[in-house]
Amino acid sequence: MALTREQIAQRVAQELQDGYYVNLGIGIPTLVANYVPDGIEVMLQSENGLLGMGPFPTEEEVDADLINAGKQTVTMVAGASLFDSAESFAMIRGGHVDLTVLGAFEVDVNGNIASYMIPGKLIKGMGGAMDLVAGADNIIVTMTHASKHGVSKLLKQCSLPLTGKGCIKKVLTDLAFIEIKDGKFHLLERAPGVSVDEIVKLTEGELVVNGNVPEMTF
Repeated sequence: MALTREQIAQRVAQELQDGYYVNLGIGIPTLVANYVPDGIEVMLQSENGLLGMGPFPTEEEVDADLINAGKQTVTMVAGASLFDSAESFAMIRGGHVDLTVLGAFEVDVNGNIASYMIPGKLIKGMGGAMDLVAGADNIIVTMTHASKHGVSKLLKQCSLPLTGKGCIKKVLTDLAFIEIKDGKFHLLERAPGVSVDEIVKLTEGELVVNGNVPEMTF
């Protein structure tokens, strides 16, 4: 069965390590803040100028002045700091983020990512995506494996305008956890109840499957 948005965020959270500085993009990545594992300390960054995001607020905790890059209200953990977006992007461009989690429309076997526009449709702008993929070495893309019409988003070559080239190494979809290397997709894990055959069918780019692929655990 395909993962929910929350389950995707839970699986990403398993990749967090103690002491990490982590940038969470708009959409599914923001949910990761709700699933930071017990026993580790991470500092979650929002590109609009917040370091130290906590879980989403309860109704009693909502502060309309405290938002993330997606304009959602958030909380702050002890030790959090606020600063302007110029400093935030200096942190990103300077390579001071240990992990970046962001969404995408398409990813291909060469690690290219298209995430900011679909020609002919209204867009709000590039946002911080281009800086994030250029300034980070450790990136996890979260996305659905295919469109609602069953068209693969894991491609031989991206068809949409690129956000970055050769920068993506890991993709977590609603069906699978995949590593990109040597011009191929490599299947690491599959969603519980999802068969390897189903993943192969919905992956346009070459997919390498070695042995018995384990199911994700939560």
